[in-house]
Amino acid sequence: MGIVLLGYRGSGKTTVGMKLADRLWWDFVDTDQRVVERAGKSIKTIFEQDGESAFREFESDVLEEALRKESTVISCGGGIILKEKNRELLKQSPHSRVYLSADPEVLYERICRDQSTAEMRPSLTALGGGVEEVRTLLQVRQPLYREVMTVELDVTHLSVDEVVVRVAKLV
Repeated sequence: MGIVLLGYRGSGKTTVGMKLADRLWWDFVDTDQRVVERAGKSIKTIFEQDGESAFREFESDVLEEALRKESTVISCGGGIILKEKNRELLKQSPHSRVYLSADPEVLYERICRDQSTAEMRPSLTALGGGVEEVRTLLQVRQPLYREVMTVELDVTHLSVDEVVVRVAKLV
């Protein structure tokens, strides 16, 4: 049994995941970080040089491997649910799957505060990464997060520590 954290960029998956794993004395896997390690280049560079489909293939391999582990907190990339294979892997997994949801404006604000986002991650639409991009992508992704989740936690007004405590109690 493990915990999978799902949600859009800025929802806190990685930060919460690291603290939660530490609290539970479990391993931590960040799928985006594992993809970067395997590819030897940033996500933005993968998108630019190899395309989104190559990134999604790396992502599927990493997810499949991570889901085999027990006592692990897995932070998934925000778009991992876009691929049907990944949704099936998640739904078949015995891990608790927690969707960290938040208002688009809050997500955008958090993304803007993360200095590594612009350097390491691509804009995902022609909208250029603004709050409209967040709203647009959430319309597509939110039903997919909800399709695979076992529980949803609105993190809009919660601190990282509050999210860690609540997720630990949920699972």
